[in-house]
Amino acid sequence: MARASALVKPEVQELLHLTVLRTERLAPHWTRVTLGGGDIERFTPLGYDQWFRIFLPIAGEAGLDRIPAKANRLFGYLKFLRIPDGMRPAMRSYTVRAYRPASQGHGAELDVDFVLHGSGEHAGPASGWAQSAQPGESVVIIDEGLGFNPDRGVGEVVLIADETGAPAVAGICASLPPTATGVALIEAPSADDVLPFDAPAGVEVRWLVREADAAPGSAALAALERLEVASDAHHFIVGEQSLPTSARRHLVANGVDKSAISFIGYWRLDRTATGARATTDAGH
Repeated sequence: MARASALVKPEVQELLHLTVLRTERLAPHWTRVTLGGGDIERFTPLGYDQWFRIFLPIAGEAGLDRIPAKANRLFGYLKFLRIPDGMRPAMRSYTVRAYRPASQGHGAELDVDFVLHGSGEHAGPASGWAQSAQPGESVVIIDEGLGFNPDRGVGEVVLIADETGAPAVAGICASLPPTATGVALIEAPSADDVLPFDAPAGVEVRWLVREADAAPGSAALAALERLEVASDAHHFIVGEQSLPTSARRHLVANGVDKSAISFIGYWRLDRTATGARATTDAGH
């Protein structure tokens, strides 16, 4: 199963200690956490769908100081796993929703939008943390670069995502040239979770509210299959891993060159032996 296309890596990958500045509940399934302070001036914004590993202090902030420098790589991750249970931070992947550089009297800020799944003991570690995070709390991030490769084209785009990919699509639209054309198909779990954002005038943004019992990504995939294939466009597909896998297969079968497709499986929907769905935190 295809998981990701080639990524655009940043020049520097290091541990950056940041602080929660504020939080905002945007919608029933969305909370925004704004980070800053600490090492924020060492963060290099790349635009588009820039993403990062984030380490959350769900077991207290002492564990943040024990994160190895290359925890996002194999040997560093093995060292990370040796941090004792009850102290080890939760590591997840998220997207930069917006970055604001420092201005007179204000430091730089980085917005991160968390999709919320469940509450209380039924929430995953990242969802639970985002819902209870308080100003002054610390986190650690490692920049991972881009999944959307601008070298594959920014003139015409087809952007496809479930709700976990909405921040990435919004970031891409904010970075595209004003002359860009195309369409963005973004799935939402409810009408109240539709969050408008700016896009070039030639990029049509379509929000798709899926049925309550439908699988994540199913509405976005169905909408893509109804589109006339844009063989010259740069296609970007992210979300629950069956979405990029199925969408990429559809596009290739209809003549789109593999080199014109950027895709990442952000998370996985598992099924138990009884057929019930079980999800972990849906990052990004």
